Amino acid sequence: MEQNQNQTVGSLKISEDVVATIAGLAAKEVQGVASLANAPANIKGLILKNTVSKSIKIELNDDVAVIGVYVNLTYGAKIPEVSEKIQTNVKSAVQSMTGITVSKVNVFIVGIDFSEPKNAE
Repeated sequence: MEQNQNQTVGSLKISEDVVATIAGLAAKEVQGVASLANAPANIKGLILKNTVSKSIKIELNDDVAVIGVYVNLTYGAKIPEVSEKIQTNVKSAVQSMTGITVSKVNVFIVGIDFSEPKNAE
């Protein structure tokens, strides 16, 4: 009797927090990103007293994700170039690690980091 190797034994569910972690790490890898930034609090979060605002927002519908990434950039970074690299890196990382299709990666530049690089000597 032959066994089907592709037979599904159960289901796989990936937490939105896992997708957010992957997206955050992928965004921080891009040169020009100083740090992840907190997303502005929305009315729903204020009413529910949810003070934790995340740097990565995930909307997941039927294994298709829309990801919002909130970042601070380093001073002098070219915003269009860095934003495009963030979009490419995040989409590639999430799709390859989870198998979830990413339809959009929206990048929100929250601030600019003017601090001096630590090894500028």
